[in-house]
Amino acid sequence: MYRIESSTSFEREEASKLSAHVHQYARSASCRSHQTRGASDHLDVPLVSADREQSTGSFSVDLLAEDEAGRTVVIENQLERTDHDHLGKLITYLAAFNAEVAIWIASEPRAEHVKAVSWLNDSTAASVYLFRVEAIRIGESRPAPLLTPIVQPTSHTKEVAASKKELAARHAYRYAYWERLLEVANQVSKLHSGISAGNHPYVSTGAGTTGLSYQYWVTKDDGRIVLWIDRGKDHGELNWSIFDQLHDDRDGIEADFGGELEWLRMDDARSCKIVANVDGAPGWNDNLDERSEGLMELAQTMVRFERALAPRIAQLDLSEEPGSSDSL
Repeated sequence: MYRIESSTSFEREEASKLSAHVHQYARSASCRSHQTRGASDHLDVPLVSADREQSTGSFSVDLLAEDEAGRTVVIENQLERTDHDHLGKLITYLAAFNAEVAIWIASEPRAEHVKAVSWLNDSTAASVYLFRVEAIRIGESRPAPLLTPIVQPTSHTKEVAASKKELAARHAYRYAYWERLLEVANQVSKLHSGISAGNHPYVSTGAGTTGLSYQYWVTKDDGRIVLWIDRGKDHGELNWSIFDQLHDDRDGIEADFGGELEWLRMDDARSCKIVANVDGAPGWNDNLDERSEGLMELAQTMVRFERALAPRIAQLDLSEEPGSSDSL
C-alpha cells in the first residue's frame, strides 16, 4: 500500500536532493503504476535529459532539462510556501537560458503566485507550470515526490498570449508611425502640433467646435484623413444635422479641397464622418523610410482638408431644436 504525506517527509534529507527525486520520479513507470504522476506526465512531451545546478551569473537553477521537441526546460524546487524570491529566479532562468518551459514545484503555492504564473501563461510565449509537491511512500520505502498541477498552460492561454504579443507589436508599430507622421505634419501645419504619438489607430485634434475633430487614421496597409462628428450619446440628431449641413455644400467643399470625399452619415450609428482617402499613404506595417513621400502627401492632404472645411464648420447651425442655442 502507498500513503500520501506532507513534503516535510523530505526534510530528513537534504532539500537539494529533491531535484534528483523529481527527475527520477518524472520518468518512473513504477510510480505511475500506482496512479500517481510526475512533472513529465503533465508536459506536452516527456523530459529526455537533465543537468542539475546550472549557473547563470550569481544564480543556479535547480534543474535544466530538455524535452523531446528540443525545448529547454527550467525547474525550480521549493520545499516551502512559494515566495517572490523564487518567482523572480524562475523568470530570470527563463530569460537567461532562453527556455520555453518553466516548472515551479513548491509545497504550498500561495494565491498571488498562482495568479502570477497564470499571468505568465496568458502574457508570454513561455509555458509555465506550478505544482504542489507532497510525499508518497510505499510501505517503508524512501519518500518520493507526488506532484499535483496547480497551474498549467492550455492551448487557449497560448492563443491568448500570442494575441497579446501581436497586439503589443501592433501598438509599437503604430507609435513609431505617429511619431514619423506628426514630425512631417508639423512641417506643413500646426494643426496637430499639440498632439503626442500614441498606440491607437488614430490621432485627433479639435476642429473648433465641440464634438468635431480632424483625425489621421492608419491601418496595416494605408492611412486616411477623417472629420469625425460626434457631439455625444444624447446628440445623435444634432450629429446628423451637422453632417447634412456640410453635405448640402458638398460640391463647394470638394471643389475647395481639390478632390472627392467619402461622405458617411451612418444612420445606424451615433457618429458621422467625412473621409479623405489618400493614394500612396503608407500603413503602419510599411517601411516608412521608403514611404516618406506618402507621409508628406498625407500631411498636405490634411492641410487642404482643413482649409476646405473650417469656414463651413464656423457657420454651422448647432441648434438642437428650433429656438434652442448651443454654447461652444
